[in-house]
Amino acid sequence: MNTKSIKIALAFLCFSWALPNSVYAQLPDPGFKIDNHTAIVITDPQNDFLSKNGIAWGLVGPSVEQNNTIKNIETLFQLGAKYNIPVMISPHLLYDHDNKWQFTGAMLTFAKSANLLKKGDPTNSNVGVGNEGADIYGTYKKYVTNGDVTITSPHKVFGPESNDLILQLRKRKVDKVILAGMLSNLCTEAHLRELVEQGFEVAVVKDATAAAILPDMNGYEIAQANFTLISNHVFTTEELKKAFAEK
Repeated sequence: MNTKSIKIALAFLCFSWALPNSVYAQLPDPGFKIDNHTAIVITDPQNDFLSKNGIAWGLVGPSVEQNNTIKNIETLFQLGAKYNIPVMISPHLLYDHDNKWQFTGAMLTFAKSANLLKKGDPTNSNVGVGNEGADIYGTYKKYVTNGDVTITSPHKVFGPESNDLILQLRKRKVDKVILAGMLSNLCTEAHLRELVEQGFEVAVVKDATAAAILPDMNGYEIAQANFTLISNHVFTTEELKKAFAEK
């Protein structure tokens, strides 16, 4: 290989190594403007994830505490009430008849074996009352009772394809969604993906989410990259408060 060929090869190697960082550095932020067609969507703000007595607390508790998730989700309810923005809760509920499913993925197999987010049957489906693991976290119940808050029908896997969230948003003429909730890399991310596919602008409030932390896997960190790549904008709760104040 002559000197010219070596120089070309080295230049190509330098370019190929630099390309990922260069592309990432130029990744656009489309932004997100809050208007009268905006709603807040919160996935699974339920006891099994947010209460220290919840079934999944041992997995998700460290992430919840690190992000101050409980307080940050409450701030979203408060912002909705203050600025007349509707809030939609998309809960995850599993009934007795769901145990008849013949196959599930890893997380739903765990949920079934641990009775995570379990309700006996659809006649006991009101997630606004009671102290069961599937019920709305107690701190938020006053907002459900007193504010413009809609609890959608339950989703069954991760995304809103199996519930009426999209219908509720369309009927309210909402085309922009501020998204948060549990778990970051599962239901929250699945809702993000489907909402984008359905034509909504979506912003994620990254510290109003949390996820399971395992010895070889941090669900919260996994979600952050996809939040950035898929959504229109990623807020912290403090940044969102400023955005509301400036709208």
